[in-house]
Amino acid sequence: MISTLLVANRGEIACRIFRTCADLGIATVAVHSDADRDALHARVADTAVRLPGAAPADTYLRGDLVVKAAVAAGADAVHPGYGFLSENAGFARAVLDAGLVWIGPPPEAIEAMASKTRAKELLGVAPLGEVTASDLPVLVKAAAGGGGRGMRVVRRLDELGAALDGARAEAASAFGDGEVFVEPYLESGRHVEVQILADTHGTVWPLGTRDCSLQRRHQKVIEEAPAPGLPDGLVKELYALAVRAARAVAYVGAGTVEFLVADGKPHFLEMNTRLQVEHPVTEAVFGIDLVAEQLRVAEGHALPLDPPPARGHAVEARLYAEDPAHDWAPQTGTLHRLAVPAGVRLDTGYTDGDEIGVHYDPMLAKVVAHAPTRAEALRKLAHALDRTTLHGPTTNRDLLVRSLRHQEFTTAHMDTGFYDRHLAELTAPAPDPYAPLAAALADTHGRSRFGAWRNLPSQPQTKRYLMAGEEHEVHYRHTRAGLTADGVRIVHTDARLVVLDIDGVHRRFEVTRYGDRIHVNNTALTALPRFPDPQAQLAPGSLLAPMPGTVVRVAEGLEVGSTVEAGRPLLWLEAMKMQHQITAPVTGTLSDLRVTVGQQVQPGTLLAVVQAPL
Repeated sequence: MISTLLVANRGEIACRIFRTCADLGIATVAVHSDADRDALHARVADTAVRLPGAAPADTYLRGDLVVKAAVAAGADAVHPGYGFLSENAGFARAVLDAGLVWIGPPPEAIEAMASKTRAKELLGVAPLGEVTASDLPVLVKAAAGGGGRGMRVVRRLDELGAALDGARAEAASAFGDGEVFVEPYLESGRHVEVQILADTHGTVWPLGTRDCSLQRRHQKVIEEAPAPGLPDGLVKELYALAVRAARAVAYVGAGTVEFLVADGKPHFLEMNTRLQVEHPVTEAVFGIDLVAEQLRVAEGHALPLDPPPARGHAVEARLYAEDPAHDWAPQTGTLHRLAVPAGVRLDTGYTDGDEIGVHYDPMLAKVVAHAPTRAEALRKLAHALDRTTLHGPTTNRDLLVRSLRHQEFTTAHMDTGFYDRHLAELTAPAPDPYAPLAAALADTHGRSRFGAWRNLPSQPQTKRYLMAGEEHEVHYRHTRAGLTADGVRIVHTDARLVVLDIDGVHRRFEVTRYGDRIHVNNTALTALPRFPDPQAQLAPGSLLAPMPGTVVRVAEGLEVGSTVEAGRPLLWLEAMKMQHQITAPVTGTLSDLRVTVGQQVQPGTLLAVVQAPL
């Protein structure tokens, strides 16, 4: 029997595994980097062990340090979570060699499937060799890991070399393995997967299908179970292929076999030899705890011959600290408040007041809804996200709500190109036009409004706010009857709540201020100074860091005085395990280069200036 479990991971997956351990009476051990010293997973575990450093390569990817931590803390088992070392056969062997229980498949199964190239060969699907123009478009893909890292779509042969270099660098940073391969890229299709669970007695359960077609940068955003609208014959074929893959490597534990379904046919993508981020939707539909089942299998218990029956529909949305309207740029800062309405499941690694840093994936939480039908589950999740209190950096929350309500998605006609087609409409600004007025009125509460009375009308008061990238100016006036604003009757105002009568309808605005950052219901504003700073002017062609990160590469031969073409990559920033290109905004001359490789930058840092010809 397992008595103490170390989770070789961080964030929401570590917290989620700890919850199951608490239910089962298993003590828990966390590992944490210096950057995660105060992280939620380190706080909620019974014991926490420090991994010195901040970068994944120095901490969570150091299997030797994790095994030492497990032994030092008295753990008798290790769960890898997902990402990091979860599909590393060498780490699994090191855990077993230390006399610990490994919560996962045998190392040999990981070796056979963790490399996507070897997995394809095992199932008779070979990657491309030499790529020609007739093969385009193609997908460059990391052989190890997942989560969309180390992946590039290539549509022109002259882009292949840069795509291979970028994918190798990103894969090496995220997984410690820079191997990549090339395969045909199917422009449209549905990403469908099968959850499997296998024991050491020869039983393999196919636990339903999941649809994960809504993706950005090849990383899933919204997942659901079961995959809607698949013919029974196709579902049986997917089950058979998934069970065949599991049996081919004598699989044990939880795993996922992934396919791209196009023209009614399944195309094998890979087998993930670990728990998936989206496992909660399967848990909701089948009424099981997959982590608990993993632990029981590792203890040698046999699964029943048949899995439990499926009931209803579940959908999960990944809440990211990122800006979808600006190339999905990751965001950092303080998460002041995260509160989700009752009735949905919240898996998160953050609590109010936690800092979102630059070193790890920007996912804040997963929100999951379960209902008797798909339509009810989508409505329930959209409603919950729409009413979630979320104060802090920019997130993809509005995108999620709009996606869940989009006709193409609600009618199950989506594919992996959903965001390529609809991103502009899904990210179009739609701020509440009364939010600036509510912020201004709340700001007046508690101030002395009147001195000596005069029989003269008071002058209008003015405040300025930045909202959805645009400046807004509001006007209000103090009178004997109280505060007034043109066209709006003010019903109530205090520092936290403003009620306005708008065309006979009372609307409530909850106002929360964090310095110059103000949240009015779900609208974020920044209070602007009364008089703009004349120093804020930037030279035309200035390139500013869109996110915090590290400069990992400067274009070869680039120096002040270089002639560059519009769209040419100049710099590469790495943030939250993803690399982002900084390109020339115009054709011209590089007149300033402010950064070097290895330099860390903050949002708004001046990186370079490209001067257009006069």
